[in-house]
Amino acid sequence: MMKYSVFSLLKNTLSGHTKWQPAWREPEPRKEYDVIIVGGGGHGLSTAYYLAKEHGITNVAVLEQSWLGSGNIGRNTTIIRSNYMLPGNNPFYEWSMKLWEGLEQDFKFNAMVSQRRVLNLCHTDAQRDAFARRGNAMRIDGVDAELLDAHDVKAMYPFLDFNNARFPIKGGLLQRRGGTVRHDAVAWGYARGADMRGVDIIQNCEVKGIRIENGRVLGVDTSKGFIGCRKLGLATAGNSSETAAMAGLRLPIESHVLQAFVSEGLKPYIDGVVTFGAGHFYVSQSDKGGLVFGGDIDGYNSYARRGNLPMVEHVIEAGVAMIPALARVRVLRSWGGIMDMSMDGSPIIDKTSIEGLYLNAGWCYGGFKATPASGWCFAYTIAKNELHELNAAYRLDRFRRGYMIDEKGQGATPNLH
Repeated sequence: MMKYSVFSLLKNTLSGHTKWQPAWREPEPRKEYDVIIVGGGGHGLSTAYYLAKEHGITNVAVLEQSWLGSGNIGRNTTIIRSNYMLPGNNPFYEWSMKLWEGLEQDFKFNAMVSQRRVLNLCHTDAQRDAFARRGNAMRIDGVDAELLDAHDVKAMYPFLDFNNARFPIKGGLLQRRGGTVRHDAVAWGYARGADMRGVDIIQNCEVKGIRIENGRVLGVDTSKGFIGCRKLGLATAGNSSETAAMAGLRLPIESHVLQAFVSEGLKPYIDGVVTFGAGHFYVSQSDKGGLVFGGDIDGYNSYARRGNLPMVEHVIEAGVAMIPALARVRVLRSWGGIMDMSMDGSPIIDKTSIEGLYLNAGWCYGGFKATPASGWCFAYTIAKNELHELNAAYRLDRFRRGYMIDEKGQGATPNLH
């Protein structure tokens, strides 16, 4: 496979960039693997990568029903952060942030990790107190957090609407290590790294059924025939309920559409990530100049990758309330992804009641920023057949046991998480 360097760049420049080799192989599936991962998105690819790198398990196949990276890994707003408060969430997302910080050196690929800071605005005294509490919880666990007042925020972003009668800005919670990453480059980097370690990445291979005998996984029926395996990991995001149903499992998950948007290219305007505290709106600026922003899910169950106009209006209203100048900016394009919304807003990384079957699902809004830690922990769980302490709180049976991880305090209402 092609190795990238200044010399390969010069060589291919002279050939008009017509001699580049593929970044990963296009193998035909074998009859059997030690591990099969269903889902060629960020979580599936990172799981395969860490299975090979951390545990020496290379007889692995990643099965993707479409082309690699066609799902939510390429349909998100690229934000990374670890500004969580609750036990279970805080150490997990901080581990993910630490993996992000060394990711490009780890898999030798430029994923454009940019720690440009994440600022959450607050608009009431109660919200400021809640942010202070979250910031203190973060700092107790060694995570960076700064509580800013309105003057500090205005020095960073003077164009915000500080005198809005309904939503006055009173300050914000800042994590300087947060930022953005080129989402599709994450998929490419993990795919290339896994492939170099012997993992088979099989595209256009739809899983149609899961074979189970005497309570144990035997393999999967696919559009390319039956493929056997000793262990099977499901990492299919918004389609998790459908794939789990093939094994007779019913998950505490609903699927909803989340829309995101990109504006026309602008001169440098927003140098970090800013979120609206009086509604659900978040915005950053890409290296191409477009403002990348999003908000709430559409609020009804759907497997469509398109949204509706009322939610477009809702999101942009929140954006204009925070930054009035956005009213003059034209939206260039939008897209939708399928969110696997769990009942408490937190993910599931666990073994199942079926021997050899493992589940990675329920990521709600938080899937992209969790990509490295999700794959790392899922690989550990599959390889060791036990949970790591970082994902021990993300057990599937926590809903039955009453150990929910409700970061937003919304209860069992997936559309609010």
